[in-house]
Amino acid sequence: MTLRILILRYGGAILLGLVSCFAIGDHAAASDAAIVANGTTELPQASAQHLPRWRGFNLLEKFYLKQRDDSSVAENGPYLEDDFRMIGDLGFNFVRLPMDYRIWIKNGDWNQINEEQLQQIDQAVEWGQRYGVHVMMNFHRAPGYTVASPAEPTSLWTDASTQKVCAKHWAMFAKRYRNVPSRSLSFNLFNEPSDVSVEKYVEVVRKMAEVIRREDPDRLIVADALNWGSEPVPAMIGLNVAQSTRGYTPFDLTHYKAEWVNEEGVRSIPSWPRVSAGGFLYAPGKNDLSKEARMPLQINGDFKKQQTLRIHVNKVSARANFVVRADGDTVWEKSFVCGPGQGEWKKSVYKSEWKVYENQYDRSYDVVIPAGTQQIELAVTDGDWMLIEELGFRINGNDAEQVLRLGRDWGGKPGQVTFQGHDAKIPFVGPVMEDRQWLWEKSIVPWVKAKQRGSGVMVGEFGCYKYTPHADTLRWMEDCLVNWQKADMGWALWNFRGPFGVLDSERLDVNYEDYRGYELDRKMLELLQKH
Repeated sequence: MTLRILILRYGGAILLGLVSCFAIGDHAAASDAAIVANGTTELPQASAQHLPRWRGFNLLEKFYLKQRDDSSVAENGPYLEDDFRMIGDLGFNFVRLPMDYRIWIKNGDWNQINEEQLQQIDQAVEWGQRYGVHVMMNFHRAPGYTVASPAEPTSLWTDASTQKVCAKHWAMFAKRYRNVPSRSLSFNLFNEPSDVSVEKYVEVVRKMAEVIRREDPDRLIVADALNWGSEPVPAMIGLNVAQSTRGYTPFDLTHYKAEWVNEEGVRSIPSWPRVSAGGFLYAPGKNDLSKEARMPLQINGDFKKQQTLRIHVNKVSARANFVVRADGDTVWEKSFVCGPGQGEWKKSVYKSEWKVYENQYDRSYDVVIPAGTQQIELAVTDGDWMLIEELGFRINGNDAEQVLRLGRDWGGKPGQVTFQGHDAKIPFVGPVMEDRQWLWEKSIVPWVKAKQRGSGVMVGEFGCYKYTPHADTLRWMEDCLVNWQKADMGWALWNFRGPFGVLDSERLDVNYEDYRGYELDRKMLELLQKH
């Protein structure tokens, strides 16, 4: 293997880096032979107008910069050949490589390239070809943009010099892999863009696509959708760029107790499927909202025994007179009055635009519900509004509790819920259920329409974090996978090895089996293989 100097010049700036002449594309014929020899299926053709139904995983070796405090050089290890071998052996054909650009630069200088790190990425591309696995390279952190911490010092969306640097990095990879076919390798530009307008995002994608195609005219390019990957961008079709979405709906289920997610208030153990009901309660005088939105929250059921109803209050705006009724009779009433300083609340927040205090209470209140009750109502009778986070039902003397989690959609109708009993498989049901059909309408229909308009589509990430109960995780995953199969959309689980994955997930409610030295979640694996 020999080395040569690569000089990329854009607008007077120069990016220097060592590039391997080991040009992976030079081994294309050898890779094809290896595919045949290994008995793996040849990868399907892919285009911006139609992405294959790839199925696979994200591999995280270059996901986030690792370095000692006393070092400016990345210590991220190489990708593992055994991952590619196992993924192929288990019947999957796709990996996505979310990467942090700081890993392949030196001394924090994005004009200096760490060739050793690039050679480790070369290995991943070669192993993908060897084991019949498509490799999608993604800038999870690009010069000027990241969803992680710390934030980038400049903005890719608005700073022209940062855009030139980012373009140089994509051009470097395009030149490096120009002989690798798009059926084996694709470029996924940025991870889950948000807080940027459609116009600015499309403009930056266009610039990146142009520099990539200057070096490699036929490279398959994929752009993540806007709004954290959830909102299709029709303009991508005109750029000959496919789109990638996410499978993290509902977020409180998929990211339950995730350490990097900041959620206000208590979040009980999630379940799936579940009833959909809103937790905002509004005073009758809020005429800017519909009459339906100002209705009480109703829970119907045959409460044969006396119950304790736990009401977890998240926020209150200004003032809210709150009542709980059992079959029309008031059984509990409390006036919540917000203000500065110390109080029942955990946090006092002054909203200058409204000239009111909107305080976070984040605390529960217990209410006794008489035996024989058929209907419970929760209402704000005067004031502004309040947000109820969840309701918990338990029979007196019994600590077991059935919990109804409530949504946070502003202006929505609180709705009617039926409590089917403490022993029911699905304790709460209602007119609107979060289930397979709900997922289809909320998360899949927009992408079916995008496909019909001529856009290739896939799910670049999905999964549930390790603290979501395993049984609920599998029910949710099956609903997602059935929907994506119906829509002819490929997917990639966030981890292969790790807390979202099928290996070494550290879930406490899984009976693992040994697989090549790893702890295998057999039930999850077989569900993925089925779809």
